Amino acid sequence: MKRIIYLIIAVFVCGIAMAQPESWAKKALKSLFTVKTFDANGALIGSGNGFFISDNGLAVCNFTPFNGAAKAIAIDASGKEYEVDYVVGANRDFDVMKLHVNIKKSIPLTIADGVNADTKLWMLPYAQKNPNTSEGTVEKVEKVMADYNYYTMAMEAPESAVGSPVLDAAGSVVAMLQAGASGGKQYAVDAKMAADMKASGLSVNDPALRLTTIKKALPDDVQEALVALYLCSSSVDSLSMNTLVDDFVAKFPNSVDGYVYRANRALSGLDFSSADRDMQAAVANGDKKDEAHYSYAKMILDKMVYMPDKPFEPWNYDKACSEINHAIDIQPLPVYRQLKAQIVFAQEKYAESADIYQALVDDGEKTAANYFGLARCKELLKDTTACLAMLDSAVATFSRPYLKEAAPYILSRAQMLMNCGKYRMAVNDLNDYEQLMVTQVNENFYYLRSQAETKGRLFKQALDDLAKALQLNPSNTLLLAEKCSLELRVGLNDQAIATANELITLDPTLSDGVLFLGIAQCAKGLKEEGLKNLNKAKDMGDTQAQTFIDKYSK
Repeated sequence: MKRIIYLIIAVFVCGIAMAQPESWAKKALKSLFTVKTFDANGALIGSGNGFFISDNGLAVCNFTPFNGAAKAIAIDASGKEYEVDYVVGANRDFDVMKLHVNIKKSIPLTIADGVNADTKLWMLPYAQKNPNTSEGTVEKVEKVMADYNYYTMAMEAPESAVGSPVLDAAGSVVAMLQAGASGGKQYAVDAKMAADMKASGLSVNDPALRLTTIKKALPDDVQEALVALYLCSSSVDSLSMNTLVDDFVAKFPNSVDGYVYRANRALSGLDFSSADRDMQAAVANGDKKDEAHYSYAKMILDKMVYMPDKPFEPWNYDKACSEINHAIDIQPLPVYRQLKAQIVFAQEKYAESADIYQALVDDGEKTAANYFGLARCKELLKDTTACLAMLDSAVATFSRPYLKEAAPYILSRAQMLMNCGKYRMAVNDLNDYEQLMVTQVNENFYYLRSQAETKGRLFKQALDDLAKALQLNPSNTLLLAEKCSLELRVGLNDQAIATANELITLDPTLSDGVLFLGIAQCAKGLKEEGLKNLNKAKDMGDTQAQTFIDKYSK
């Protein structure tokens, strides 16, 4: 009797198992969709299959149709069309993709854990009426990417079913159908592979995602999302970037960074009103009020300094001061105090700015930037001694061998040393600057150093630098005139004659070339020719010519 009961139970259980695909297939069909992709001109590229994995539109499908796609639509089992508004992740090798469909409410399938060989599975293709499942058995299970399964199944399925879900007896998704079927064998990749995909800050550079211009999902982490914004700024068009920034603000309404990012874009487009609205929103909504006030103040300062000819009445130095004072009241960070020093400096309140910089230094913020700020204040307060001392302190924050970061401070000290008549010390600094900047120095640098060398009586070095400057800009008449003048000064008359002739050839209307030629000829003993050119220079309006005519006429 017991044996008969057991047999009945076994038959009953088997009956349930065999009947289950029919029980869940019709319901599962509501989770499926076919996807159609289009290029930028609206031409159809391809189609595929997918299914929802959440109730808010997240879905997975095969990747292949998205190669080159600018737009995609998902068509559900009832024939309704929905836009694919962004993609989350993709794996080209396994032909899977995670995306989001713009639908109010979606019916998801449950993602199952992996199964073993000999497990019975069913493939459910997209259909708008009666689903037709394909039954098969797992023959082989392989591990891929460490955490996921790759299945070989004995199953029949049409080629058009790639991307369709492969489900277990309970109607949960085990895998997604792959291409490459042959001889009654089908291949499927773990559905978790696509479902687990997440957007990251580096997703914008993902080789697979770069194959489609459909919008990429922002990461859920705000810092990762900021990385994505930064990377996108150099790789997408302005309109797409604006949309992405709007999405960031919508997703992270308490992040100051989003408002600041959008405000800066508005500022670059001279849309000051929009920039101001965003900065007010940052102050109102941001979770870091001090950062919002600081960014607001900095933006106003930048506009006032770099775009003074573009008036915007609500923004002025007093407004910038007010905002930075709010930031300092919340948290007196050194960077906030430094910005206040810059603002009052721009207001030409040099003594007040100097006091702020000095207080920063006294509080232990002995940075090159603070010493340099203090030096600028002292220079404009006509205290050259203190200015030079502060520049010495700025350079002293760096140790030898200097790194490139020291270059601006070394150059500033060199210029101040020249102003103080310490020319050879200035030359030493300029030599250090050249070594740091290497190929980035131009003819203006070599001209500057030649001036210091000349005044420091380093004539050979000065001539060498003028020659270097002319190599970079051979048609610069000022450089040629300086070179010719210096050649005359050190008695290199033949060279001076050659340089003067070169200057005349470049610009015959300049009297300098004719004057220098006449002086060089006279100095060499060619007085007849020299006086002729000196008189010509006089006729051209050169006020110095008569002095030399008188000198060499004796």
